[in-house]
Amino acid sequence: MTNVLSPEGCTNMIEVRAGVDATDRAIAALLATRFGYMRAAARIKPERGQVRDEARKREVIDNAMADARAQGWPEQVAADLWETLVEASIAYELDRWDETQR
Repeated sequence: MTNVLSPEGCTNMIEVRAGVDATDRAIAALLATRFGYMRAAARIKPERGQVRDEARKREVIDNAMADARAQGWPEQVAADLWETLVEASIAYELDRWDETQR
């Protein structure tokens, strides 16, 4: 995110929006990597029933909430975002797992 000001350095909405847009691009790139790991998991797991792991889901959401707390943004927002992210990841992984069985 070069040439983008920190939130504290912004003095107008053009700078804020440039920072938000750059951050969104970085998030999208990280999500692409995360979904790459979901493809790897689908390839590695020998049984479809192993895709959904509620204990791991809880761990991931708890970790996101702890990270949010440590970084000073709302834990409940993190919980809600990661709930959606994890469920989307599970659905994606199930689709990829099914594709490997064809």
